[in-house]
Amino acid sequence: MARGLETVAFDGSEKAHTPAIPEAIPGSGAYTYKYPHPAVTVDIVLFTFFNDNLNVLLIRRGEGPFANSWALPGGFVRIDERLDAAALRELEEETGVHGVYLEQLYTFGEPDRDPRERVITVVYFTLISGKQAIGLTLSSATDARDAQWWNIYELPPLAFDHQQILEYALLRLRWKLEWTALGFLLLPEEFTLTDLQRVYERVLGRRLDKRNFRRKFLEMGILEPTGNVFKGDHRPARLYRFTASAVEPEQSHRRLPYSADGSSTPR
Repeated sequence: MARGLETVAFDGSEKAHTPAIPEAIPGSGAYTYKYPHPAVTVDIVLFTFFNDNLNVLLIRRGEGPFANSWALPGGFVRIDERLDAAALRELEEETGVHGVYLEQLYTFGEPDRDPRERVITVVYFTLISGKQAIGLTLSSATDARDAQWWNIYELPPLAFDHQQILEYALLRLRWKLEWTALGFLLLPEEFTLTDLQRVYERVLGRRLDKRNFRRKFLEMGILEPTGNVFKGDHRPARLYRFTASAVEPEQSHRRLPYSADGSSTPR
């Protein structure tokens, strides 16, 4: 007998293991399995920056469990549906948002995370510009009663394990912001170094030393002066933008025809 089909009993002896083979239900086109299968859902974390705050899109649940509670957009994956297609569908159904780039963030599968049944959720993540977010017309349908932007640091109580999901998503965003030029999505095309530092402080959740911050970014070579200045209450401040070479890796990543799970997404 092949070793791959053997298991070890509690007394240390070997016993044959029979794989779970589905049995057809006559006339129904359905199958039953020896072992129960968990359900699969998708949840979507959509970040943006406007009104001087890092914001996340939430929906108010219209049905139980957690009726009237705020939660991430998401829902169950249909039996014949790709994961990324389910995420895009649920996002549009529950918020009206469509045509955004999504990448897989993480999979959450604690046995008791959903009181209805055993549910594993695949979380998708993206960041859109404040200009794009302000231009969106949010709408809710299906099992969502409302859709609204929330300051990430002033969240209401959330359904399921969505607080834990958001904490992990924020950590990932902070990592990407420190090691990539993703900040171009959080700022206007031209900005001052003060604007840049304020955005980074909001996202990272801590104060940054002004001198060290400016030296670090100017030495990284990812910023270039535009030749324009901002005239406010104080002396004029030089305006900068991210260099084309700095933002191209992220932009090209978003132009890829495939998502993180290998299935197609809109260009």
